[in-house]
Amino acid sequence: MSEQDKVASSQPDSALLRRIADALDRLAPPPRAGAELGKADAFIWHPGRGLVPVPRVNRVDMSLLKGIERMRDILVENTERFARGLPANNALLWGARGMGKSSLVKAAHAGVNAALGAKDRKLAGLLKLVEIHREDIESLPELMTVLRPQPYRFIVFCDDLSFDAEDTSYKSLKAVLEGGIEGRPENVILYATSNRRHLMSRDMMENERSTAINPGETVEEKVSLSDRFGLWLGFHRCSQDEFLAMVDGYVAHFRIPVEPETLRREALEWATTRGSRSGRVAWQFVQDLAGRLGVALRTGG
Repeated sequence: MSEQDKVASSQPDSALLRRIADALDRLAPPPRAGAELGKADAFIWHPGRGLVPVPRVNRVDMSLLKGIERMRDILVENTERFARGLPANNALLWGARGMGKSSLVKAAHAGVNAALGAKDRKLAGLLKLVEIHREDIESLPELMTVLRPQPYRFIVFCDDLSFDAEDTSYKSLKAVLEGGIEGRPENVILYATSNRRHLMSRDMMENERSTAINPGETVEEKVSLSDRFGLWLGFHRCSQDEFLAMVDGYVAHFRIPVEPETLRREALEWATTRGSRSGRVAWQFVQDLAGRLGVALRTGG
């Protein structure tokens, strides 16, 4: 072998070095949030990238959430206690789709934050909202590590949370809620929404019972996840009067010029064609109505 070949063979392969560097980047924890948390009130968690600020949150004003007053009062009170450093519960908002579960979480965060800032300027922006996507639940322990040392208080929010038969990521959530050695940081609370009370479908529960060696224990393990949410808030389909009250609230808020009788007739017809009555259906009708009448809708951010 020539001297030139010996030198070439002794030099590390550049492609190999790049692969090693990429692997180290993936293993490294995301950069700490630090001062960036003061730049926004809401963030989205992306594993590997960290907390990404949301300049304008898609939410509706608390006053527009009709037919869910009891759940609203309970969640706001729980959120206020947590923001003041008092004991508060993780919350599971479950039930009928389109009834304002996720809207209530975002509105409660904004309302409590505004109330804190009004009482004391030093408390303005103290409460942060961090959304974690359902598919990133396994990274919850990593997120807790990032949030634990921060001087803020965090609502970690997962929308439309549920688990399938082969899904084991619920174990990460169980550990964070109560089961792990570290547990949930004192400055973090978890709010989740789901159409399922026990976060798993009925046919999935029946399948677990029929195929497991010890069906009771298998189902109990997964059902126990919802038990770790201290606060359960049930959302049920609204009545016709509640649906019309939602529509009236939107129309008054956005000052849409329409006759009451016309509004009632068209709103009920819209709900009939959709086959359901809910806050979401009411909002979709109002968007259609405003568009036909040439009225711009500007929601709060």
